[in-house]
Formats: sequence, C-alpha cells, structure tokens
Amino acid sequence: MKNKTAKKRIAILGGGPGGLFMYKRLIESENKDLEIHIFERKGYLGAGMPYSPEGANDEHITNVSDNEIPEIFNSISEWVKTAPEDLLSRFKIIPEKFNEYKVLPRLFFGAYLSAQFKLLREKAKKEGILTYIHLDTEVTNLFDHPEKCEVKVETAHKNLSSFDHVIICTGHNWPKKFEGEIPGYYDSPYPPAKLAQKLNHAIAIKGSSLTAIDAIRTLARNNGKFTENTNGKLIFTLNADSPDFKIVMHSRNGLLPAVRFHLEDSHLGKNGLLSKTELSCHLKENGGFISLDFVFEKNFKEMFVEKEPEFYAQIKDMSLETFVEAMMNKREKADAFDLFKKEYEEAEKSIKKRESIYWKEMLAVLSFAMNYPAKYLSAEDMQRLQKVLMPLISIVIAFVPQRSCRDLMALHDAGLLSLLAVGDESEVVPVKAGGAEYNYTDEDNKKVSQYFQTFIDCVGQPHLSFTEFPFQGLIDHGTVSPAVLRFRSKEKGEDEIKKGNELVGKDRNGQYFMKVPGITINDSFQVTNQDGIANERIYIMAVPYIGGYNPDYSGIDFSEAASLEVMKRINYSDE
Repeated sequence: MKNKTAKKRIAILGGGPGGLFMYKRLIESENKDLEIHIFERKGYLGAGMPYSPEGANDEHITNVSDNEIPEIFNSISEWVKTAPEDLLSRFKIIPEKFNEYKVLPRLFFGAYLSAQFKLLREKAKKEGILTYIHLDTEVTNLFDHPEKCEVKVETAHKNLSSFDHVIICTGHNWPKKFEGEIPGYYDSPYPPAKLAQKLNHAIAIKGSSLTAIDAIRTLARNNGKFTENTNGKLIFTLNADSPDFKIVMHSRNGLLPAVRFHLEDSHLGKNGLLSKTELSCHLKENGGFISLDFVFEKNFKEMFVEKEPEFYAQIKDMSLETFVEAMMNKREKADAFDLFKKEYEEAEKSIKKRESIYWKEMLAVLSFAMNYPAKYLSAEDMQRLQKVLMPLISIVIAFVPQRSCRDLMALHDAGLLSLLAVGDESEVVPVKAGGAEYNYTDEDNKKVSQYFQTFIDCVGQPHLSFTEFPFQGLIDHGTVSPAVLRFRSKEKGEDEIKKGNELVGKDRNGQYFMKVPGITINDSFQVTNQDGIANERIYIMAVPYIGGYNPDYSGIDFSEAASLEVMKRINYSDE
C-alpha cells in the first residue's frame, strides 16, 4: 500500500484540450495532495493546435456547438457573459443573443478553452493543489526508471525532473517532409497564416476533408471576396490581380464530406454503447478477438430497431460490406457538388426542425464506439475497418459547418473550385524547382500527369508510425512497443506475406501479425512493452501516436473519455 499522504508529482505533457481535461480530472479527484506540472511548447494553455493560430485564422470555425461540448468548468453560454469585449467584438458575438446550437469561430473557442484552464487553476489553488505551468517548454525525451517508480522528463532546456506519473497529451503533429525545401509544396495547411498569399495560378489540394476546407477558405479570402446578393446567396468574386486563381481538390473517390445537421443526442449516444462487460464476454466467446461484425451489429444496426424500424428493415440483413457499398453507391452516382447542395438543404431543414438525420448520427456513434475494441480486432477485421468502413465514416461524420458549405458552393458556382477522383494509386511527385506533379488514372482509364506550382497536402492528421514516436528514451529501453494485431487465420497471414505486405510478420510463437500505426496501449491508455506489461507510470492521450489502437479522432469527445480512463487507473494504482 502506498502512503496516501505523500505528495504525488504528476506531469501533463501538452496544455491543449487533452491536457485541459486531464487537469480537470486530477483536481476533481479525491486525492488533493498533488503537485501537477503542465509542460506546453507554446506560450499559452487550453487552445492546443486546432483552436490557436497554429491551426486557425479568424475565418475558421468549429464543427461542434456549445450543447455538444462536455462540461469543463462552465459552458460557453455562461462564459461568454464574462468574455473580453475586444474578443466579442472581433467575432461579432453578442452575449444576450448567444445560441448554444451554433458553431463558433475556432479562435474564439480556443479563448474559451484557455479561460477554462485559468478557472480550473483557481479552483486547484483554493483546494491546496499545487500547479506549476511551464510555457514555451518543449519536452524532448522521457526516461522510465521502474526501480525508483519514477519517470524523468527532459526539456529543450536540458532540465530533468522526476514524476510519479506522466500523461502524454501532446496533440496533433504534422511531420514536414518536403515543406521548406521545395517552394510551393506544403505538407499540411497549418499554420494557415502561411497560405495567406496571392496566387495567380491553379492550386492542387490533396484530400477533400475538413482540413482541405480550412485551406480553401484561407486561399479564397486572399484572392477574392465573398458577398451576398439581394437573394441572400453567397457570391465569390476574384481580385483583379488573381485572374488565373483556382483550386483543384483531389480525393480517392471524388466525394465531398457530409454537412453538419442537428444531433438528437449532442453527446453521440455514448450511454448506449456496448459495455466493457458485454465486450469482454464476446472476447472470451470469440477466441480472444472482438468481431467487427459484432460491433457493427450491436452499435449500429440494432440502434434502429425501435427508433427507425423502416430503415432497420432495409439494413438488417446487410453485411458491413453490403451496407457501405449501398451508401457509397448513392454518393458516387451523383455529382459531388450537386449532392453537396442537396445535403446542405437537407441539413438546413434538420437544424431548423431540430430533427436528426439518424443514420448519419448513428454512424458517428459507431466511429466513436470503435475506439475501445480496435485493439482486440483481428488483423483481418482491422483491414476491413481501414479499407471498407473508415472511408464511409470519414465522409459522413465530418459534419461540415454551414458557413464553410456556402463558401465551397460559391467557389464552385464561380467555376473556381473542382474535385477530381484520383483513385488509390495516385502519386504526388515533388518538383525540385517548386510545386508538384499529380499523377493518376482518370475515370476514362487514361493516365494523367499534371503540374501544379502550389501543392497542399490536406488529408488530415496522419496516423504516425512507431519510429516517429518522439521520446527515444522510451523506445531505447523497451518501455513502449509497436502496435500489432494478430491474424485469426494462419492462411491469411501467409497469403499477405506472399503478396509482399511489409506490415505483416511472424512472431517467435509462429503466429502471424500485422503492424498498425503507433504504439501499444491498453484500455487505460497506459503504454505497454513487448511482453504486454502495462506501465503504471506513463499514459498517452496523444492521438497521432496511438492510431492503430484508437482509430477515431474525436477531438473533445476523445479527450473527455480518455482522461476518465486514465484517472480511474491512477486512482486504482494509488490504492
């Protein structure tokens, strides 16, 4: 038994939304004898990358509203009454008219998150919890010392500090490969200030996600202007010095993401998910695996039995593949922008009537529900998840805000925004002199190679590999291990190796496995070594490095859920 009166030193690496929720859990726990250190690379807390100038300009907006955000210290509708006047004026927000159902400017939301950190710090101080904030401080390495039951944190200042627990909440990371070396080539659109340029030529965008929409909104505002006509329709007009400006999006399937609609359950029905007990029983009955079909049946199809029996009758006999094919066929048969406009109108009605588009809402629930079982899937099922289900999910649950939709439709109507389907085998070749060549096979099976002076990779946050994990000290000492999933079928594993799949291997016990992105974690987000032993001192909530076992990037929802699991484990280990 540990001495409960001993001062417990806890380090949170990253002061963005993940760090904010973790801090909230700690100061609300029963143990008040804490010393909490928060290390943040930037000069401020709360906003993280998406809601700070690293990820947003004034024109960028959230795809969630106040009523969908888990409670932190107080709600936005409460905080807005005390928000700084200059901030309210900048974003034209009137507290008396604040609508909790409307999306917000991302930088305004970032200011709210920063204010929540301040309020929580004041609460911690009143309760005698010591908090030390280390701003402008990058953590460069971690070293676990199990014999001393401590973790050493190294910073760029070469300072070393010891802690009982370390929680990694470092957030988004876009590694640079060619950006900075090749003019006009951008590995991501962030920070968006770099795209505030006048560009009198065609620009290539890779992807059609929310990340791509961020880039498009910034580029458009620097090369033209949006105005409303007498009928309230948004019109885009080019600047005189950008007559040849246009944007060409490239995506595998040539589809645009779906439009934000009214959610019946603003917290995405998490209370209706399969319990860990149910999943554990299934795990035992299914040879140590959780079946993707089981999760699809229970956390998607059965959700419609009472709520939408007609829809359930349509899909009850469909396999996962059949359902995805049916949904994708509907989208692929229609022109992407025509469908986008129809979905915009459908979403407008949904919001006005406050009626959900239920199947889309349930697909978002399914996406969130995949986080827990992912680490227990067979390699075969993970391949199906990646190749079959995730492409549909990534399109449907993007929830593009209405204002962003209007921008895209105005640009398309002006003949300045197009979308090409380039398939799975497309290739982007950086050009040393600047820009890139886009090589793909078009819908007529003709090979196309087109040069663009400016290229922007907008596929969103990549799942980073084990070798890209930033804390070499944990790799060198075997504290962390690469995430892998076992094949259920020996024959399938052998077949993948014969095909030359470099992600597939064979372990010392003769079992076939597939490497998935990132490091191994358990259900409590503890890092785990190659022997499957969880570390009682080190936790990770940084989604880029756990993508294999945590495939859904749910932002605020994820931060709330993961911080709860970490806190449960810390409390348990202290008993």
